[in-house]
Amino acid sequence: MAFEHIRIAQFRNIEEAELELGSGNIFLLGENGQGKTNFLEALYCLSYGNSFRTRQDRELIMHGRSDFLLRAEWSEPGYILRDQISFRYLPEGRKEILLNEKQLSDRKELVAHNPSVVFCHEDLAFASGAPEDRRFFFDQCAGMLWLEYIDLLRSFRRLLKHRNMALKTDTFSVLDTLDEQLARYGSELMLYRKRLSHLFKDHFPERYEQVSQLGAEVSIQYRPNWPEEASLSEIVEILAQRRQRDIEAGTTLSGPHRDRWVFTMGSRDFSAFASTGQLRLASLVLRVVQVYLFSELSKSAESAEPRFPVLLLDDVLLELDVAKRRRFFSLLPAKDSGAQSVFTFLPEEPWREYANRSTIVYKVSHGRFSREESI
Repeated sequence: MAFEHIRIAQFRNIEEAELELGSGNIFLLGENGQGKTNFLEALYCLSYGNSFRTRQDRELIMHGRSDFLLRAEWSEPGYILRDQISFRYLPEGRKEILLNEKQLSDRKELVAHNPSVVFCHEDLAFASGAPEDRRFFFDQCAGMLWLEYIDLLRSFRRLLKHRNMALKTDTFSVLDTLDEQLARYGSELMLYRKRLSHLFKDHFPERYEQVSQLGAEVSIQYRPNWPEEASLSEIVEILAQRRQRDIEAGTTLSGPHRDRWVFTMGSRDFSAFASTGQLRLASLVLRVVQVYLFSELSKSAESAEPRFPVLLLDDVLLELDVAKRRRFFSLLPAKDSGAQSVFTFLPEEPWREYANRSTIVYKVSHGRFSREESI
């Protein structure tokens, strides 16, 4: 899918902009702080109803203003009709998201329509950060592939919150009931994560080697906190056996919220000895795999056309050497695949090497966009 047209008003440093887009590659050229990342953020907000840079919608408003508006149209592969999405933050402090003029009550609905995948510097945490950073990525990926996972994760987190509150407030009489529910939702989460781990094992090592050329396989292992093959009754028993420790800690110390995802090379933890560049590349390849998994799992009988999320790539090539940049580009969907990829570049970068006649190029300066007619 591809955004065909976007209007931005009073968002970050972009006072007013209307841009024609389309499938293929879109390059945004400009110095730092001019609005390139803000544009990517606007597209991401239209995909999910929230930012990838802040949890506070008010921070997205242009300085000195009280509201903002984002509106875009996109088309499905093989279809002429366009869908429309709008995201408005109102002066009274609430947001309104409309899909084809119908208000959405749950942002989960957006994931099924026109999702995006953002590649940014902060993604390095997925490869080098804490276990919760990796869980965030894989949970996000699972929710994109299987919408029911979003509700499942919400239910588990809600039960976990209730159980932790019971542990803190000495209301132990409810723990037996909560443990049974937590075990049920947690075991379902583990099944999805195990399925996801198999998908990444099938796709990640080859793509990582294609760019890194390390000569050794780097893979991903899912290591659940509860025994992988444990039955519901066995999980309930585990929670009961560890209850006293949980009471003393005032929190639940075991469960899927403690699961780990580990990069391995042979029998070693790859993250423990890999260079920053190797870990940076691992985080980028994670996103590439996410893109292709969505394309594969979203195929339908109604359309044989591949369905890609919108790719938002924020200065991700800057930290790769020239050879790795070219090889990384070869991982992305082909120019005739219908995929839409939006890149940000500094003016001095060799962006012309990656462009072709169909590439749309905008120069960005002080929140204003000017179309380059030729490359």
